[in-house]
Amino acid sequence: MPLFRDTVVSCPVDLPRSALRRMVQLVRLLEQLSRRPAYREAVWPEVPLSARHDPGHAAVMMGYDFHLDGAGHPWLIEVNTNAGGALLAYLAHHPSASQAQAAMPERLLRRFLDPFAAEMHQFSHGRLPRPSHLVIIDERPPEQFLYREMEALAQLFRQSWGTRVSIVDPQQLQAGAEGVFADGQRVDLIYNRHCDFYLESPPLAGVRAAWLAGTVCLTPNPFIYGLLGDKRRMGLWSDAASLPLLGLNRAEIDLLTGTVPSTCLLTESNREELWRSRQQWVFKPVDRFGSRGVFLGRKISRTRFDLLPPTQTLAQREIPPSETFCTPDEPMKTDFRLFAYRQRPLGVTARLYRGQVTNLRTPGGGFAPVRIFPR
Repeated sequence: MPLFRDTVVSCPVDLPRSALRRMVQLVRLLEQLSRRPAYREAVWPEVPLSARHDPGHAAVMMGYDFHLDGAGHPWLIEVNTNAGGALLAYLAHHPSASQAQAAMPERLLRRFLDPFAAEMHQFSHGRLPRPSHLVIIDERPPEQFLYREMEALAQLFRQSWGTRVSIVDPQQLQAGAEGVFADGQRVDLIYNRHCDFYLESPPLAGVRAAWLAGTVCLTPNPFIYGLLGDKRRMGLWSDAASLPLLGLNRAEIDLLTGTVPSTCLLTESNREELWRSRQQWVFKPVDRFGSRGVFLGRKISRTRFDLLPPTQTLAQREIPPSETFCTPDEPMKTDFRLFAYRQRPLGVTARLYRGQVTNLRTPGGGFAPVRIFPR
């Protein structure tokens, strides 16, 4: 498997079984919630019109990121519709796996590939059991930190399905309402790793036109991102006053408000209040991904805070990450990523890092195996 081991560590990370159970319960509730008409009506005013287009299928490789508090209780930090690292997580749990070949047990292989087959089956209304031509898209893929993971996934598709696979920048595609083509060959399915989640930039205009016309299966897509991945959704999920209007019962409301940190948009009316209580908050841009533009309230200067754009900045109650001691000297900050397809968990991994926010560049850090306790 052509992956790089400098982003995989052997240090096991403990996760309480009760925490994992709650994480799974939350993922299943959010997926159910995303299908409720009342929830969609509440969300539509905050998403582009094109993101209201329902393609009739879901999204592969959803990633739900959690921090554990001091009591071992999980808190959802972010939802990713194009979460990377699933194969690195596999390598962390199976360090004997060869770097030269995809020697993966059949059960685990199906766990990776079955969601893509399900997407193709749903999109084609049962006509195609799996894609015959698949492309993985990202912005300048060879420059992406997880490019080698994309290569490994492409290898799995080729070896297991005999599928034609390319990894391309969207500008290399010939795309429009009539369909998507790579090297003159029609594309059945696009695995979207691009971070223009709503397909609003010019290089993605053709893909957007094909997706809206229903001539290509795009997964993940703007519809799912608008429902679950847009950071503004966390403001709704943590708002105890609004949740009853969505038809949720008391147990469901308690699960959401007890697992999603308090989150709100920065506005001119609450700016001073948030500044005074800034020690409790993390400030994030609503339209970026990962750690870009994230500021811890306890470290931000007044000058920088005043530059944060209202309605485009999210304030989220800070839940400091737990720590893992891989060596006796200095602990590694730790977060957990639960991969899922619809309501089905695919696996869980930990990410170890140092610094302000999660990264894969910390020496000795990266994806780590998770040890559930008690067994």
